[in-house]
Amino acid sequence: MRACERNNALLKVIFENDFLSDEEIIKLCEICSELGVSFIKTSTGYGFVKLENNDYNYKGATEHHVALMRKHAAPSVQIKAAGGIRTLKDLLKFKALGCTRIGTTATEAILAEAKTCAKA
Repeated sequence: MRACERNNALLKVIFENDFLSDEEIIKLCEICSELGVSFIKTSTGYGFVKLENNDYNYKGATEHHVALMRKHAAPSVQIKAAGGIRTLKDLLKFKALGCTRIGTTATEAILAEAKTCAKA
């Protein structure tokens, strides 16, 4: 953290929530708040876990995890949601939960959807 401060850089910590319990997420939020990190991020989008239907995939950003992160991180710590955000509705939902950044591979589709809504 000191190296970031000395060089006027922001520090983003990626949690990989798919692999963490709620208790671990809460603890990470507390640690990041104490250190004064700039951003915490839900996942890289590349972790695969066994899902309830026995498939292997990643969950990415979930409402539950983002709400938990916002509740337990200091207000100065920004949240980036990444993984599974594919629509304007998804983006707006995570923004309403307190995310200031969104990581998505569907940027073009989301922008096209936003333009369509703006014309309506």
